[in-house]
Formats: sequence, C-alpha cells, structure tokens
Amino acid sequence: MSKKLYITRPLPDAVITAAKKLGDVDVRQSTLPMTPEETRLALENYDGVLASIGDPLGAEAFAGPARCKMLANFGVGYNHIDTVAARAAGIAVSNTPGAVTDATADIAVMLILMAARGASQAERVLRAGQWEGWHPTQFLGTHVSGKTLGIIGMGAIGKATARRCHFGFGMDVVFYNRSKVVDPEVPGARQLATIKDVMQSADFVSLHVPGGAETHHLINAEVLSSMRPGAFLINTARGNIVDEAALARALKAGTIAGAGLDVFEKEPQITPELLELDNVTLLPHLGTAVLSVRTDMGLMAVDNLRAWVKGEPLPNPVN
Repeated sequence: MSKKLYITRPLPDAVITAAKKLGDVDVRQSTLPMTPEETRLALENYDGVLASIGDPLGAEAFAGPARCKMLANFGVGYNHIDTVAARAAGIAVSNTPGAVTDATADIAVMLILMAARGASQAERVLRAGQWEGWHPTQFLGTHVSGKTLGIIGMGAIGKATARRCHFGFGMDVVFYNRSKVVDPEVPGARQLATIKDVMQSADFVSLHVPGGAETHHLINAEVLSSMRPGAFLINTARGNIVDEAALARALKAGTIAGAGLDVFEKEPQITPELLELDNVTLLPHLGTAVLSVRTDMGLMAVDNLRAWVKGEPLPNPVN
C-alpha cells in the first residue's frame, strides 16, 4: 500500500525526488515553522511526516488523533519534538546524525576567528564608508594560535571542532562532558570535572551540547562570571543553552571579551541588546547551510522513511 507523506519545508530537489519513490508526497512551500493547526492536520492526514527544527511538535501536538506513524526529523537535534508523547501516540521518530558534523564544526571555527579578530565590526565600518585606511592601532583583535579551547559537550561535533583548532592553530584543548570520554581524538586534551573549570581555563569556549530541558540556560550569569575577562563564547548548538540576556550584560560590561552565535533562544527573533553590541558576531543559523550537506541530511531522513515503509529497523531512531 502506497504511503501518504508530508514534507514540512522546501528541500533540495534530490531529496524530494527520493521521497516521491516511497509514495504520494505533499511538500509545504512555506519556509516558516508550521503553526499548531498545520501540525495537527499533518499528523491527522499523513502516514509519515518529514519535519524540520522549529516545527512545533511538543506534547500537545500528539494529543489528538494521528494517522501518522513515522516522524523523520531533518536535523540531528530533536528537542522540538516530545519523543515521549510521540512514542505514546505510536509514532516512531528518527534524526540525521553524522551528516551535520563537519559543516557545523567549520562554522564554529569560523565564529572563533571572526569573534577573535572583530571581523563583523570591521566589515560594518567598511560597508558604511567609515574606513579611513589602514593604521597600526585599528581593529586590534586577539590571536587564536596557541590559545586554549574549551569544549562543552565532547560529542562528534565537539571533537571535530577540537581537531580543527588543535591541528590547525596549535590550540590546547580542555573539555567538559557528562560521561567519561575515552578518546577525545586530540593529543593532550584534558577532560575537566565541571563546566566552570573549563570556563576558567579556556580562552575560547565552544558549546556542543544538545538542546532540551536539561541544558536550558546551562550557560547563565553565574557560569559566564567564571570565564576569563579576555575569553570568547561560541554557540553553534542550540540557542536556549545560553541565557542571552545574561550574555548581553557580560558583553556590555566587558566581563568577557566577545561572543560568536549561530543560534538563538527565540529564533528568528534576536535579543535586542545583542544587536547593539560590536563585540558579538551573529550569524543566521548557518551551521549546515551547504547544499551537499542539506541534501545528505534530507536523504538520511528519507532513508529512515524508506525503512519504516518496508517494515525494517530505522537507521537512526531516537525513541
């Protein structure tokens, strides 16, 4: 029996073509998150849904009748999905790990460099026609080479970021992870006991923990106060890991030197105070914004749908 499938956002052509081999496919053309009503109708009227981050799939989404039995998430993070409620409703959930690792680590390194060298501020001055030419004390930034990188969350992306910084810039690496990391993949990398220990030891701190209730505001005012005055905070993980109001206060007060953010608490809204500061680099969630990567992510989601259609074990189950 042919399945009826729903894709909640436009995706690369190759992904749509692959999905159409599994059954009848409808593609929602809006690039905005689905409304709760759209979510309800998708779960009621389709056998399988390929959803994206930001689509509202909390417990309330699964409270009504659901024809849907398979939810393939386009992304490695799935904190927008209440997997317990999905399971109770008889819906399997999958994600797309692996495909995002290198692209996200690349963005983390880019933010480290941009924040350290004040690239965003310098470009704004240039574009505004305010640059008066080179002089010796203009746009003085911070060296990256030889500094200490702190990683919070030494999973695949954390390790990939650490490798780039250690082998590329000779940075020492310290990290915090909830469980013991047997092989951090970087010579001399040291696992420290607490997040504060990392904050106190590192010149650059890069966040790589999953989103969700357990990590909400993990980086708060108290934790930020543990950072070195000349240190930088980098976030390519999930926006609500950081208390943005507290971060803005720390940046404004000079408690820390700067920050680089690719994700935000209430995307696409940005904390207004951050927009006013020159010592923070802001990117519009570019972590996996590479055509080949987004295609690979979509095809991985389709592979999970294909396995479900055939009654086979899901390649990437999350519940």
